[in-house]
Parts: sequence; C-alpha cells; structure tokens
Amino acid sequence: MSAQTTRRATIAILATTASLWVRAQTPATLRIGFQKGSFNLALLKNYGLLEQRLPSTKVQWTEFPAGPQLLEALALGSVDLGATGDAPPVFAQAAGKDVVYVGAEPPKPDSSAVLVKPDSPLKTLADLKGRRVALQKGSSAHFLTVQAIRRAGLAWADIQPVYLPPADARAAFERGSVDAWAVWDPYYAAAEISGELRALATSRGLSSNNTFYLASRTLSQQPALLKTLFQALTDTDTRVRAERRDAVQRYAEFAGLPVATVQRMVDRRGAAPVGPLTPQLIAEQQQVADAFAELGLIPRPIRVADAVLTPKERA
Repeated sequence: MSAQTTRRATIAILATTASLWVRAQTPATLRIGFQKGSFNLALLKNYGLLEQRLPSTKVQWTEFPAGPQLLEALALGSVDLGATGDAPPVFAQAAGKDVVYVGAEPPKPDSSAVLVKPDSPLKTLADLKGRRVALQKGSSAHFLTVQAIRRAGLAWADIQPVYLPPADARAAFERGSVDAWAVWDPYYAAAEISGELRALATSRGLSSNNTFYLASRTLSQQPALLKTLFQALTDTDTRVRAERRDAVQRYAEFAGLPVATVQRMVDRRGAAPVGPLTPQLIAEQQQVADAFAELGLIPRPIRVADAVLTPKERA
C-alpha cells in the first residue's frame, strides 16, 4: 500500500470516527429554559438556527418568569440549559444544587435599575431607609438592591424587601404597595416607556449585570454540543445587530411588548456574543457570592469556581 493510499485511509477513518462522535454528542432532545429578558435565546428560538444545526435533535423551549425558577427546574432535571443574571446561580450553588456555569455574555450595566414613581419623595438611594422595595428574591435585582443599599451607607435591615416575581412586583408598584422596585429589562424598559417611573439608580457602577449560561452536569460534559449552541447564539447576536429593526419587531411580537419598549431595551445592549467565562467574570461573580454570604442571605459561603466548566472540560 502506497503512502498516499495509507494517508487517505487514515483520513477516512478519522472522518468516520469524528462523525460518529458528533452524532453521539447530539441528544435526541435538548430542553432550553429562557426568560423574557433572554434576548439572544428568545431570538435563537425565533430564527430557528439551533434546529437547523441540530436537525436530529428535538429542541424544547420553556419560558420562566425569572432566573431562580429556571435554575430550580434545571436542578430538578426539567431543563438542560438556561440563561440567568448573576444572583440565581449563587443561590443555587449555595443550596447545593448541581448546576454548571458553561458560558457568559458581556456585561450590560445599564439594563436594570431601582425604580420609583415620578412624584416619589425618594431622591437618593439613602432615602430608601425604612422603605418597602419590591424585587425577585435570588435574582440580579436582588444583588442590585444589595449594592444600592451599600452605596447609600445603609444596612440591609434598613429596608423592607418585598420578594415578588416581576409581574407581581409591577402590580404592587403601580398600586403603591411598595415604595421602589428593582428590576431588569424588558420590565424596566416597559415601565420607563410608559412614563410611570424614574430611575433612582441604574446598575451602572453598582453591578455589571452579567448574563450566565448554566447547564446540567450531563450537558456540561458535551463540549461539541455546547460549541454548536454558543456559536448559534453568537450568530443570532450578529444577525440582531445587522438586522436591528427586524430583530426588534420579532422580539416585540414574541414578548407581547410595544416596539418602542423593545427598542429602548436593545439600545442599552452592546454586542452579546457567547463564550466561556473569563477569570474576570469569575472574580466578579465571586464578589456577588461574597456579598450575599456576608449578609447571611445564602446558607453558606461558596467558591464560584467550583461550579465553572474548566478549560480542560471545554476541550
């Protein structure tokens, strides 16, 4: 057998092996959890890019009101992957739930805020002392509130947190049952466009407002599948920026929101490609965990890096 023939045979064997390996890494079903604020995931679903790249996989999409509910489903095995803000994975890890950080988007420091009514007497963060603040427990808004209280020189006990999911929190805010509301986009943008509020503070300077992708242990051990998923998400983001008006219209129809609200939300977002967690992101997330631990808001201190997919595992 000639050297050229041997090389061709070797290449054919490797190609066959690679094909079999990729097929083995492709599940029959992939269950993805998302929220209204999961802009890239929502448009990935709308564009159908993942289904195109995984034609033998049935992709199931489930919407959740916020990150804590999504990660509860992930821990129970009801979904395989989802995206949340900074606080939900901290609470999940502290509760001993087996969830794995597998990816992240760049920070969005302008996409959440502490809100008050336009005519509210509250003018500074220090004015929150003794006030009722609505927020989703264990959400990015929870950490934003922690940081806002710190910035004001107050203690956590100086406010009255009212733990409500976004829809209920908005209702409480509108009827005056709470004095302030900490929330993220698109809820922030929707209330802002309506003129029903003003921002006492945004997350800029208080929180990076990072978005993380969390997966089940099983999915985290399938690097080829994760690579396909994150490339599809990054391609979605590229398409969003190239076809901005179309993306806004699609998302508005999906979320049942006015186009003006979605436009405000998108205006606050920069490019959002999806990739592995950087050391800086891990360090920032550790600061989130430490802040909650210091206040006794989670049952135990945690080491975030213990739940992060390592470079070797991503290979």
